Amino acid sequence: MPSLNRVQIIGRLGKDPLEKTTKKGTKFAVFTVAVDRQWKDSGGTTHKEIDWFNVEAWGRLGEICLEYLKKGRLIFLEGRLRTNRYEKDGEIKFFTKVIARQMQMLDYQAQDKKEPDDIELDEKIVEEE
Repeated sequence: MPSLNRVQIIGRLGKDPLEKTTKKGTKFAVFTVAVDRQWKDSGGTTHKEIDWFNVEAWGRLGEICLEYLKKGRLIFLEGRLRTNRYEKDGEIKFFTKVIARQMQMLDYQAQDKKEPDDIELDEKIVEEE
């Protein structure tokens, strides 16, 4: 049976990416992306909601995210969803995040160094717990 796990979002970084390291020493980037939605109800009132996505970027893509991305930066992100399960105070909790595969910066920032327009990983993404 075919299956598909793919997500595409366009949004702004909630804060600068953080560098994390696994127990085995592998470095990766973590950051949040805010995606806002606006609509009008039948009475004409405008509503706005913001969805926050937790993101991990591994390998060369993680290095690029750490170097070029800053809070407020508008990006396109494509990847897959991953849900981790853990126990806290005897209760099972779930945490869903986006594992980035491709990222594109959509706004120009004058202070940026020469930046790649579109970054896609063709190599296998290695994740460690």
